[in-house]
Amino acid sequence: MIDKSALYQQLVDNLTADLAIAMQAALVAHAASINAETQPDNKYDTLSLESSYIAQGYANRGQQLRKSLQACNDLILRYFTSEMPISLSALVEIEYATSEKRMIFIAPAAGGMKVDCAGNIVNIITPESPLAKSLLGQKVGDLFSWGAGDEQQGEIISLW
Repeated sequence: MIDKSALYQQLVDNLTADLAIAMQAALVAHAASINAETQPDNKYDTLSLESSYIAQGYANRGQQLRKSLQACNDLILRYFTSEMPISLSALVEIEYATSEKRMIFIAPAAGGMKVDCAGNIVNIITPESPLAKSLLGQKVGDLFSWGAGDEQQGEIISLW
C-alpha cells in the first residue's frame, strides 16, 4: 500500500524542484540575452533575441509551476473508503481490460507528472483530464471507459 501523505509530499517536492530548475534556467537565459558577446553584430545575428525568448519561456513555465505548487499546497488530503465516490485527492488503482494496472492520484494541478513513491509509480491527473472525468463519482468495483469513442475500458480496483 502507498502512503498517501508520502505521495503528496513527493508531488510537492517534485514541483518545488521543477520550479527551482525553471527559474534558474530563466536567469541563465536572461543573462545570455544581455551578455555583450551575444549582442548582434548585424541584422542576421539573433542569438540575443533567441536567448530572450528562451528566458521568457522558462519564466512562463516557472509561473505555471508556481500556480501548480500553490494549488497542491492548498489541497486538503482526503482518505477514502471503498464505498466512497472518487473525488479530488483520491488515490485510485485501476485495471484496464488488458489486465494492466495503474495507480492514479487526482490532484488539482501537475497533470501528466509521474511520482515514484516507495518504488510505486503513480500517475498524476487533474479533474479536467478525460480519465479523471470518467473516474470522478465512481466507486470501487465500478467499470469505466474513456478516450475517443470510449476505446479504453477498465475497472476501479482500490481507493485510498
